[in-house]
Amino acid sequence: MSPPADPLPPVVAISGPTAAGKSGLALALCERLNGEAEIVSVDSAQIYRGMDIGSAKPDADVQARVAHHLIDILDPAEPYSAARFADDAAAAIAAIRDRGRVPVLVGGTLLYFRALLDGLSELPSADPVLRRELEVERERIGAEGQHARLAEVDPATAARLHRNDAQRVQRALEIYQLSGRPASQWHAAPKAERRVPGRLLRFAVQPPARPVFDQRIAARFSQMIEAGLVEEVSKLRARGDLHPDLPSMRAVGYRQIWQHLDGDYGRAEAIRRAIFATRQYAKRQMTWLRGEGSRWQWVDAAEPTVSDAVLNAVATCPTSFG
Repeated sequence: MSPPADPLPPVVAISGPTAAGKSGLALALCERLNGEAEIVSVDSAQIYRGMDIGSAKPDADVQARVAHHLIDILDPAEPYSAARFADDAAAAIAAIRDRGRVPVLVGGTLLYFRALLDGLSELPSADPVLRRELEVERERIGAEGQHARLAEVDPATAARLHRNDAQRVQRALEIYQLSGRPASQWHAAPKAERRVPGRLLRFAVQPPARPVFDQRIAARFSQMIEAGLVEEVSKLRARGDLHPDLPSMRAVGYRQIWQHLDGDYGRAEAIRRAIFATRQYAKRQMTWLRGEGSRWQWVDAAEPTVSDAVLNAVATCPTSFG
């Protein structure tokens, strides 16, 4: 006997490295579902107002075609966390399902996906004073020195993080200094339950071959420059209440253009650095997704029938999937 039908519409999660074609696939799927789907953005830059070009935020025409959620919900000066995202996304998903529609989660912020779909370990709350002390320390001893200090107290986390991943290295040190326990022990503890009940389908978008993908990333960032990214960052910088250590301003592209506007290097060097940082970010996203094993089904966004395959999976999704 087949299992009873799940009364909730399935949730579709689409992730992958930056510039791989996630948004295009999500939009195509929603349109194939004839208006019976809505998108929930899983992007740590698109949540901020005024950060449109560098975050590749869907424009007004796209948002008019398909309803989008968790876009433009915060000012760039405001803090946000993966735990808060999980709360906001769970509420959006529930509301979409209440309307009888399919929630389509799309984005590349994989910590947000983990918080929502798998739950996070309970970690000590951030301490603004200690965080600033760690930023000052990094300026004094450098990225390598701070990473070495993390390796002394939490070798497992240090081995997992690149020394230039300042945000995560400092967060791991913050956790240790606040609790006396390494972050690796906290992450090994039982996690909160996932926030999405019912059926769940996860799709990861496979990027093209490395040379082609590198060219795509470079072309995409050049298009952002032509669209006015430097002017967008200049406007944010001119507000006076933002600074480059804020999570919003540490986003790839924004950080490098801000440093250019500060006079650290020229425009061409800023573009080169931003493209390099984007490629490195894409590598980290791929490593994370591949580490998830078979939990994500890989698809090729360039394949003409990919939306058919995803649509068929949604239509035939078993009750217990996820």
